[in-house]
Amino acid sequence: MQHTRRTVLRLARALVPVGLGLALSASGAFAQDYPTRTVTMVVPFSAGGTTDIFARLLAEKLTKSLGQPVIVENKAGAGGNTGSDTVARATPDGYTLLMGTIGTHAINSSLYTKMPFDPQKDFVPVAFAAGVPNVLEVNPQKVKAKTVQEFIAEAKAAKPPLTMASSGNGTSIHLSGELFKQMTGVDMTHVPYRGSGPAVNDLVGGQVDVMFDNLPSSIGQIRAGTLRAIAVTSLKRSPALPDVPTIAESGVPG
Repeated sequence: MQHTRRTVLRLARALVPVGLGLALSASGAFAQDYPTRTVTMVVPFSAGGTTDIFARLLAEKLTKSLGQPVIVENKAGAGGNTGSDTVARATPDGYTLLMGTIGTHAINSSLYTKMPFDPQKDFVPVAFAAGVPNVLEVNPQKVKAKTVQEFIAEAKAAKPPLTMASSGNGTSIHLSGELFKQMTGVDMTHVPYRGSGPAVNDLVGGQVDVMFDNLPSSIGQIRAGTLRAIAVTSLKRSPALPDVPTIAESGVPG
């Protein structure tokens, strides 16, 4: 157990400069000179999404701090459960890490009748990951609305209903959209993907109409004008998009 604490502390210290975080499988003992070989960081979603972006930034910093290669491996599926289970079942030696999310370690337990792992017992948290807002964004070629109220009116009038992409069933992106639907009375057809990356690609391409994406994985397209940001889900406006209002200040409190 002393070796476990030492390894967690070393990983945590290495994370301080970038303010990100991860978890590793629980129990087991680690060598005092850890790490002596390549470390794998599993991202339980496809490449291109916010979790993947953070993981790759983190892996680069950890490689320099720990003196050993840290590689990112994407294992998408089941709302993040597939990749998370891979780490839970891995040899608990500190060489297989997980970039977990609120979905994998909080939401999924309420959505799946049988979880393949215990999010509390099967992992050791190392550090808190950066918190990011979700952004209500649309394909400007398919949706004319520029404000939340305009979007609500357009969505209610749409026949057939607008299509709403997400990074997977039960993810925070999916639940943000479902909460918005419940609060506003709009009807949108949910289209789940295996991560934000492919969902954003299809949103830009016009295969779907709207998405409540994590801001980091869409900000490039928003700034380029291929996506239009309507509002952010945070309590305050994001410094990255200061001209984009919050959903609450746009007339949908809560």
